[in-house]
Amino acid sequence: MNYDTLIDAETWAFIRRTDSFYPPETATFPIDRQRDIYDGMCREFFQGYPEGITVTDAPVAGVPCRHYSGRGGKTQVVYLHGGGFVVGGLDSHDDICAEISDRTGLPVVSADYRLCPEHRHPAAYEDALSVAEVFLAKGPVILVGDSAGGNLAAAVAHTLRHDPNLKGQVLIYPGLGGDVDAGSYLTHSNAPMLSRDDVIFYKTIRAKDGIPPENDPTWAPLVDTTFAGLPPTVAVAAECDPISDDARTYVARLKEAGVAAELIEEPGLVHGYLRARTTVTRARESFSRIIARISAFAG
Repeated sequence: MNYDTLIDAETWAFIRRTDSFYPPETATFPIDRQRDIYDGMCREFFQGYPEGITVTDAPVAGVPCRHYSGRGGKTQVVYLHGGGFVVGGLDSHDDICAEISDRTGLPVVSADYRLCPEHRHPAAYEDALSVAEVFLAKGPVILVGDSAGGNLAAAVAHTLRHDPNLKGQVLIYPGLGGDVDAGSYLTHSNAPMLSRDDVIFYKTIRAKDGIPPENDPTWAPLVDTTFAGLPPTVAVAAECDPISDDARTYVARLKEAGVAAELIEEPGLVHGYLRARTTVTRARESFSRIIARISAFAG
């Protein structure tokens, strides 16, 4: 794959800056070191809070959460961060959540779900579900997640699909349990920012005894037996990403089941590009599309 052709100069600058803080081989390091490196990289990309957004930490259903005030919107956004179920937390996507809250006007809550390997599946899913249920009991909710968080958002949506307060889900370069021996997993196996080997590592460490469960949509939403009744969905695929087919396949199955679903394919972008939303034109435009879809679901 000729990434020199697919990826533009702005995106390459973002990739090189990321690699300077988070080397491509980081997934091979001990877990504590992975987390330290990831947290440090996220701090380097932190862009502060928009003026007027109030941010507070308070648990929800026993799960540590960070709350962003919004500007009077009534629909609650529940955000689930990426990080392969191993890294990330309330700080890693802090400014992203703040900007979503500012630009949509909606309150956002970010859930600090339990991580692997200390807490293997279904711990993260159970935390995400518990937080979503609390807010769904109060009013309308939109689920948003990137990467591993996209998996969790979809898994929660599959569980709660019949709740009338679940207004939609926005999945950003989600990993949904696709076939690692086919499609984009092979075409983009050595893509910048995320490799097929990284995906397999995160998949294995998440599973008890390293053996992924079979036919469990709380683990891999793509294995569900029915996609009917799910909320309106937007799935965003970065072209240069081994898991990009997951978004494509998921949207296709939703449409087959009669669910309103949209696939947004982002040419030349890479996994993790949300951190590039102010420095890379393609990422900036994609983030604006994401903001517009969240706002549309809120009505």
